[in-house]
Amino acid sequence: MTEFEIPERIGRIKELAYNLWWSWNPKARELFRALDYNLWRLSNHNPVRILRVISKERLEWAANSPRFLDMYDNLLWLYDRDMSKDGTWITTQYPESSDHIVAYFSAEFAIHNSLPIYAGGLGVLAGDLSKEASDLGLPLIAVGFMYPQGYFHQHIEADGWQNEINEQLDFSIAPIVPLLSSQGNRKLFEMTIGKRIVSIGAWKVCLGSVNLFLLDTDLEENDETFRQLLSRLYMADMEKRCQQEMILGIGGVRLLRSLNITPRIWHANEGHTAFMMLERIREEVEKGLNFERAMKKVRRSTLFTTHTPVLAGHDRFEPYIMENYFRSYWESVGIDQQTFMNIGRDNNNNHTFNMTALALRTAQYANAVSKLHEQVSRKMWIGLLSEEEEDYWPIMHITNGVHLPTWVAPEMGELLERYFGIDWITRHDDVGMWQLISAIPDEELWSVRLNLKRKLAAAMVERARYCSIDRECASSQILLMGVLLDPDVLTIAFVRRFAEYKRPDLIFYDIERLKKIVNNQWNPVQIIFAGKSHPADFASKQLLQKVYQLAAEEDFRGRIAFVEDYDMHMARYLVHGVDVWMNNPIRLMEACGTSGMKAAMNGVLHLSVDDGWWHEAYNGSNGWIIGDRIGEEEPKNNDAEDAEAIYQLLEQEIVPLYYDLDNKGISHRWVSRVKNSMSSIAPAFCTRKMMKNYIEKIYLPMEKSLINGSNHVEGLV
Repeated sequence: MTEFEIPERIGRIKELAYNLWWSWNPKARELFRALDYNLWRLSNHNPVRILRVISKERLEWAANSPRFLDMYDNLLWLYDRDMSKDGTWITTQYPESSDHIVAYFSAEFAIHNSLPIYAGGLGVLAGDLSKEASDLGLPLIAVGFMYPQGYFHQHIEADGWQNEINEQLDFSIAPIVPLLSSQGNRKLFEMTIGKRIVSIGAWKVCLGSVNLFLLDTDLEENDETFRQLLSRLYMADMEKRCQQEMILGIGGVRLLRSLNITPRIWHANEGHTAFMMLERIREEVEKGLNFERAMKKVRRSTLFTTHTPVLAGHDRFEPYIMENYFRSYWESVGIDQQTFMNIGRDNNNNHTFNMTALALRTAQYANAVSKLHEQVSRKMWIGLLSEEEEDYWPIMHITNGVHLPTWVAPEMGELLERYFGIDWITRHDDVGMWQLISAIPDEELWSVRLNLKRKLAAAMVERARYCSIDRECASSQILLMGVLLDPDVLTIAFVRRFAEYKRPDLIFYDIERLKKIVNNQWNPVQIIFAGKSHPADFASKQLLQKVYQLAAEEDFRGRIAFVEDYDMHMARYLVHGVDVWMNNPIRLMEACGTSGMKAAMNGVLHLSVDDGWWHEAYNGSNGWIIGDRIGEEEPKNNDAEDAEAIYQLLEQEIVPLYYDLDNKGISHRWVSRVKNSMSSIAPAFCTRKMMKNYIEKIYLPMEKSLINGSNHVEGLV
């Protein structure tokens, strides 16, 4: 491996490789493709890995190629402009806030497949939010974990059973750099966990102008138990999970203090991060405040975002765990054990310590992630209120969005640029701009959509080829990986984490009817499944196996595919390339769900129950709704009725609409619906809109209250 023997003329290419800004900027990706296309493809689009293995001759070629140097110089100009934050939304709209730091804590961040430290939607949201903060010029610092084994790789056996393969991250080819102490050591500080002293290190990831710090315990000063503590996401052992969350919350605060970073606002993403509030309370008590006043002070600068609409999904720790790890804490802040446990008391299981209850009691603002989720969350946590606070409830909602520059296909971006203008990406939350989509000729939009479906088909064949090389696979398994996908056939995707409430098997409710739909001689349908089950969730693994075995039936061969080891890389092909994105959870159990937003931005039509974000987005002609609209009362869920609704929509509306082709093979009515979908969803459900809502509805009012020294929201006591 080369040690970055890079010619001086292109010396900053290493800086570009180590800043994941390139991952959402097409011109940056184009530069690394031009550097060495084969390495770009074989490295799974990882510039750091490319620079580790590229030949000296190829680097010298780049340093002397007029075309490459022109690309390089132009890209550096864009990069330096973005890093300076000049002219960003924050610096122009709210210059007085341009240096007030927001600290954003999350257990996972999905940035790029070269850094697999995420499990699902929570991580994707955190990654997209951080990227958008950079684009807007928001001074945000992100804090998470370095999981050297990341989330598992999925291998599916011939019988459909999921096997989990844990793979150690090769730090030498990841876009990360270690933080070092003033003595040049990896250990930055120590913290007490139970009766043990644990050394903590950290890595830095550059996301444009945003820095993401990833805490790490795999240091030589620690014993093997703590070296492996942060090896994987979401350990099933609740004592180990408590230790992890202590490092994230308490250790995260201490890391920022060690780096002399002083946030103005602290944003906790989900309950995993809530020990961050306890550490800051301890700091205030140490400075001289009593516990109650310290808690009020910390609350004034804290925002909590909740994502989980079911009580079972919120972390709860038994009293013995809290006593083992927090006895010294409650003694240090001058309260007794019962007072401490009451901070984490919920209204359903009073003897455990609930992390979401802790977060709600220590945050000035709390938000759900969709309008419906706000209603669900209020009902879920209403028991936390005392009688005198019945008229007050702090949970609001800010609906999630997705980072359009990350998820829009380059081909779609080029088409929109031709008709919206060269600066369209900087205005992508402008509803008025999206009305220009009507000027795009139907044949051009249809052509892009067909091209993206061809790319998806090629990607599925490539993944099947690698699977067949890596391990012995039966021919039936290879077929099920989608090698027979036909780009001319209407293609539906069910792509998400496998869980019972998401009902991935609902489409198979009437198997004979489904066979007729997918095997229609003139108007066939293809369905692609992808997703992982949590390793400890036996029921969901059985559900995945059931779907896999049904999909493998002979009558579905070539019409239903299952893509194993779903990751961010394959996600892009899927959200770009299918025709319909299907989502059919049990109603009111999907807090938001953002995958359909990514698909819609690429001209994929949404088919979903009236839940999560779709409750706000559906306008009658930008996709389809399964079953009835949700009223104020919680609706009855019925698998038979919902399956019937799906079959009727497919038979009577979706399939006929797609195949209503003119003599050029274009369905103009389908394209009309695609245009309606893109123009109504893209500007309203992007992270740009979401982040502006956070800034204007929460960050700025919170900042104002801090400046004025007011405490108009006391929170739950």
